[in-house]
Amino acid sequence: MIKKRTISMKNYLAYGVGDFLGAGTTALTAVWLLYFYTNFCGLTPIEATFIFAAARVLDAVISPLMGYLTDNFGKTYLGQRFGRRKFFILIGIPLIFSYSVMWAPGMSYIYYLLTYLFFDMVYTMILVPYETLVPEMTDDFKQKAKFSGARISTAQLSAILAGFLPGILLSYLGKDNAISFFYASLVFSILCAIALTLVYLFTWERPKELKSEAELKAEQEKTSLSFKENFKRLIIELLSTFKIKIFRQHLGMYLGGYIAQDIFNATFTYYVVFVLLKEATVASMLIGIMSITQFIAVLGMMPLCIKYGPAAAYRGVVTIFGMSCLAFGVIWYFNLSSIHLILVVLSAIAGLGRGGINYVPWNIYTYISDIDEIITGKRREGIFAGVMTFTRKASQAGAVMLIGISLQFSGFTADSPLQSPEVIHAILFIMVFGAILVLSCGFYVSLKFKLNLKTHKVLIDEINNIKGIGTNSERRISDEGKPVVEMLTGMKVNELWGNNNIGYKEK
Repeated sequence: MIKKRTISMKNYLAYGVGDFLGAGTTALTAVWLLYFYTNFCGLTPIEATFIFAAARVLDAVISPLMGYLTDNFGKTYLGQRFGRRKFFILIGIPLIFSYSVMWAPGMSYIYYLLTYLFFDMVYTMILVPYETLVPEMTDDFKQKAKFSGARISTAQLSAILAGFLPGILLSYLGKDNAISFFYASLVFSILCAIALTLVYLFTWERPKELKSEAELKAEQEKTSLSFKENFKRLIIELLSTFKIKIFRQHLGMYLGGYIAQDIFNATFTYYVVFVLLKEATVASMLIGIMSITQFIAVLGMMPLCIKYGPAAAYRGVVTIFGMSCLAFGVIWYFNLSSIHLILVVLSAIAGLGRGGINYVPWNIYTYISDIDEIITGKRREGIFAGVMTFTRKASQAGAVMLIGISLQFSGFTADSPLQSPEVIHAILFIMVFGAILVLSCGFYVSLKFKLNLKTHKVLIDEINNIKGIGTNSERRISDEGKPVVEMLTGMKVNELWGNNNIGYKEK
């Protein structure tokens, strides 16, 4: 009998607070960094967007490399001593303060480029192994949903802080004082350092008795691959993730929701300041309101995902957010922005949709490695996390780049409170119709997604049968579970458990 580790509230909360890094810094960056660069640092929109573009070129290498590294770090002394995942979280704690260095005002363009690139690497080094921890700690569908709920709930709390804090500091220190953003980033750096310490202390990695024979063999073998063979292995593992049908569906839903939010976030401050002609503090207040209702939405999404399944819940919140984006355009068209209550109520409704969109994909992610295990016979949480992190940051940077380029070519001038009609129309078109288009793509993909509480339980039972720790003593997939397993994997039973060309094959 395998003794399961008890999971208590402190474990859920300790894991959850780790997303102060993933969500808090992302929220502050997505909403304010482009505005900070163009309005306080003297950068043109094109110069600012080049910073984000350079980071994505670097990240195309760093994120999948980090995923590959954390999957294979258990072979090393440090990996065995501190954990193949948790070692990187530990060394990332002091490095997290590089986030504050990014927001120092009055520096050169090269300074902003290099500090952004450095923090981007630190972010990846921590977040990729952090994202693998839930599949490491439990296989239970409901426990995974609770871990995801704790994570995204904390993420929304950090987003509330990211929404309100810059506005509060701008009101206190002066609306033209760039040091407000440095202080806001310093608060987040301190909170992230504390949160990551809790993650390190109160989470764990998969115990040996739950690992497959292939995993244990891979960790025990001290193979020494050449650089060429290691690089080949990395590329094969990276590309193989896209052969997993349900991961492709998951990415479609994830990107559909998150890119829409990235477009909205990068545009919203400009919408409030230059389209509605209000102060930046108003934008901060409205973003804060969205963040509050996002937190409420996450609490409601946990039972909905368990009862109705992630796909159905996702379609509901996508519809709410899409209608909200359209309503922001209606407010401008009918000149209703003077009625502050309308802006407040609409922001609150948008937050409900955004909170649900934030929760569902990261809840789904915790189950992807289970499906991959029955296909490959290996646990590859790291490589999936690397792909997820890269796509997340690439989508955010792409949205910000789109905004910057559009502003530049539409004639935006940072030192003028009144912009031309071309600028106003560009902001509105991207924020409203750009977001709705991407949301529609995610909605369509969700119609094909079949993973839920019932099908996941069948999957885990069949994995345990193959490992010899289930009810089937023949170490094979049962006839009852066969249809569900084939539906989720998109493959025949005789092609599973490594009998395929998915992933790197040892010679």
